[in-house]
Amino acid sequence: MLYEELGGGKVRCNLCHRRCTVPEGSTGFCRVRRNKEGRLYSLVYGKAIAANVDPIEKKPLYHYRPGSAVFSVATIGCNFRCRFCDNWVISQEEEVIGKNLPPEQLVEQAVKHRCEGISYTYTEPTIFFEYAYDSAKLAKERGLFNTFVTNGYMTPEAVKAIAPYLDAATVDFKASGNPSFYREFMSVPSPEPIFETLREMKASGIFVEVTDLIVTKYGDNLDDVYGLASRIKEVLGPYTPFHILRFHPDYQLIDVPSTPLSTLEAAAEKAMDAGLKHVYIGNVPGHKLEHTYCPNCGQLVIERYSFYLASWRVEEGSKCANCGFQLNIVGPITRSGARWASLI
Repeated sequence: MLYEELGGGKVRCNLCHRRCTVPEGSTGFCRVRRNKEGRLYSLVYGKAIAANVDPIEKKPLYHYRPGSAVFSVATIGCNFRCRFCDNWVISQEEEVIGKNLPPEQLVEQAVKHRCEGISYTYTEPTIFFEYAYDSAKLAKERGLFNTFVTNGYMTPEAVKAIAPYLDAATVDFKASGNPSFYREFMSVPSPEPIFETLREMKASGIFVEVTDLIVTKYGDNLDDVYGLASRIKEVLGPYTPFHILRFHPDYQLIDVPSTPLSTLEAAAEKAMDAGLKHVYIGNVPGHKLEHTYCPNCGQLVIERYSFYLASWRVEEGSKCANCGFQLNIVGPITRSGARWASLI
């Protein structure tokens, strides 16, 4: 999907903002889309490298169907080269491997395991777009919702194509979108196209939450946090859930320590100062900013521990039980009957 022939055997892929020009016999930057005789083919269609039943809060999605279970799926590959990726074993794998799990079987597994939705996650769903697209379409027919966990580098054309079947997305920023960090540590020319993606998602009616991974020493500038939060408020609105995530050493940054709690709390304060009303701290189980508070009266409305709901005080229609304020939450809020499981 979403490529054009350029002549001379070359094609241009229009799925992500790299818009790779791919010669005959070659793959794009993601390594999983190959030009064969002037046509672009996905090499990972139906080849799942990971499949798990997860709480939706793990994505993280705190305001979309809280407490529900999602069938999480990924293939190998990515269009980024993050030196700190915690899923690098599958995202940076160059051999095309995976278990045969075509869309029909994927959706059946989601239903069998009592999931309310499917999440295309772990690696970058843009690079297995056709697989996600066909699965999402079938999932909708079975009454399931669909979510992406994405780096946000998909083109507006890709957003428009998936929008009829995509209900929510978590868009992951690293180091508050610092351009130098993106170039040096992620091999990404610029984070600017992500904001174009966010605008298109909002225009398409996709519910969006945003994460910001604060990387110790290299990506923990508080002015950058304020700048990103200000842009999120401008593009998506002040009630957009914004997750400050703790970095932990992994892949090629194993000598970099985890983000200090004081840095995360200072970052959260900056995001609030920028005008965001739902700011969270992630990867710190038990922190008070795992919970959701009413922006109007300050009442604790959803209590969490790590990825799990403890209690909630939200009336029907997603209103604060204390003051009746309309919360930016897509319900219902439930405790899923699914069992968390790893299937691959």
